[in-house]
Amino acid sequence: MSTDQPRKTRVALVFGGRSSEHSVSCVTAASVLAAIDTERYDVVPIGITRDGRWVLEEGDLRELTFSAGALPEVPPSDAEVTIPMSRHESGLTVLEPGRPPRTLADVDVVFPLLHGPFGEDGTIQGMLDLAEVKYVGSGVLASAAMMDKAFMKLVFAAAGLSVGPYVVITDKDWLRDPDGALARCASLRYPLFVKPCRAGSSMGVTKVAQPQGLRAAVEAAREHDPKVMVEEGILGREVECGVLEGRDGAPDRASAIGEIVVTQGHEFYDFDAKYLAADDVRLSCPADLPEGDADEIRRQALVAFAAAGCEGLARVDFFYTPERRIVINEINTMPGFTPSSMYPQVWLASGFTYPDLIAELIELARQRRPGLR
Repeated sequence: MSTDQPRKTRVALVFGGRSSEHSVSCVTAASVLAAIDTERYDVVPIGITRDGRWVLEEGDLRELTFSAGALPEVPPSDAEVTIPMSRHESGLTVLEPGRPPRTLADVDVVFPLLHGPFGEDGTIQGMLDLAEVKYVGSGVLASAAMMDKAFMKLVFAAAGLSVGPYVVITDKDWLRDPDGALARCASLRYPLFVKPCRAGSSMGVTKVAQPQGLRAAVEAAREHDPKVMVEEGILGREVECGVLEGRDGAPDRASAIGEIVVTQGHEFYDFDAKYLAADDVRLSCPADLPEGDADEIRRQALVAFAAAGCEGLARVDFFYTPERRIVINEINTMPGFTPSSMYPQVWLASGFTYPDLIAELIELARQRRPGLR
């Protein structure tokens, strides 16, 4: 009688990356690595350095936190990793100076814990599709379109969702006629929020109270992305809903509604409030909303998820105004994913523990078929 045990599912956690959200991704990876069920999953941590090198991380990643006095980064390593570009090739290959190449066993699922450009924007998704490797989260189109706030709003509006007034300033607009680009923003009511079109974690975002501050805010956003969005500020509560794809063709699932309350020291929910000043922010879940309005927010979150063509997971953010209007703000195809982040929190309130949520996302990825769907 054979005593062989079934092989555990091998999961590559890919984190770090070239975007300004590198540190956020590192903290996320450390959290997932600490919580994942190692009796069920064989985990291979792969970091992407700020200059784009893929390295095998064989040390303790628990030091990747925001409490160490500096923003965490992918630790240096001489063990560079290459991935197969075809299912006919062997598994991950590790290259180290002075040693022959070594091949790791095949990876069943990649969990790309990457935020922002060069990770959350369809780039790694396209590479994995070429290699016919299964992965957690949305595919190329949904990842790319939802990373770009301008295209995101077009998709939402076409789906019948309410979006706030905005102006997009492209790189060509700014280089050819910056005064004309600023003049187009005169139709918007202050305060304005100026942000990079393709960044997250509130990187490069400025709240502008008067027209004289607009030019500097656009320049600040352009340090992160040459394409900039200027949005009219919306007076309302910031509420968020998590979406999980349905299993085996079942309907997609919407979580309880969470609310972000910035209690002190911040004009809005900026990077410091999100990651460095936990005492200044309260995450409330379930949010105190009329039941019918909470149901409508969940419905709209599912509409946004479907309209974007998302897979696996997404967090959908809304403004809820004093007049009970629901205005969609954005969708995140790879939202913040530490245990204290809003996405795991709203699912905790909906019955999924953090380890169970990680497992559910991996299993959703395992059931998806490579190629067109």
